[in-house]
Amino acid sequence: MSRDGSHWLIAGAVGAAVVPALVFGIDLPLLVAAGLAVLVFFGLLFLLAPRRLFEGIDISRFGRGRVDLARKVLGEALPHIEGLEAAAIGLRKDAVKTRVRHLAATARAIVKGVEQDANRLGTVSRFLVYYLPSAGKVVERYALLERMDRPDPALVAQSEGTIAKLEDAFSHYKDSLLDTDLADLDVELRLIDAAIQDDIRLPDDRGQRP
Repeated sequence: MSRDGSHWLIAGAVGAAVVPALVFGIDLPLLVAAGLAVLVFFGLLFLLAPRRLFEGIDISRFGRGRVDLARKVLGEALPHIEGLEAAAIGLRKDAVKTRVRHLAATARAIVKGVEQDANRLGTVSRFLVYYLPSAGKVVERYALLERMDRPDPALVAQSEGTIAKLEDAFSHYKDSLLDTDLADLDVELRLIDAAIQDDIRLPDDRGQRP
């Protein structure tokens, strides 16, 4: 759910609609219907409330200062992601719409990756403070071009090319979050292969079969 406060409006609208439905629909007393409407309102408010950064994640592995910094940077990044999602809805060209949606989805995956490990913030800090806001500006201006009757074809093509390059950049930073986890994979694979070869050869060396 977006952080724009729409969950309050939805909960309020549903709660208000519950009263006449209960009173006129199943003949409940007004006070009882009002009480149930209040419960519905607060229940929906709880269910639809936006999730807070690092909520439900064990942050004891990280320093408080590092988590606070990550929460601040990610909190500033989220409006840019929401802006990309909103802009994609209004785009006319399907190919560009798909790219912009992929930009937003990739950005959310990066935010999730930093939430899971606040130590990764440094790996994607340039993405969060430069590439993500820049992508929002490019997409916003491209949307303006689409609304023009006679946009400059060269500017349209250049904008679409930049959006495509941004898609590659976003994917690069998403993959970079996993690089540290995969850094020693080749060594581990070699050790496992060597262990398997030794275990398979040992029975043969002793004249035995597995």
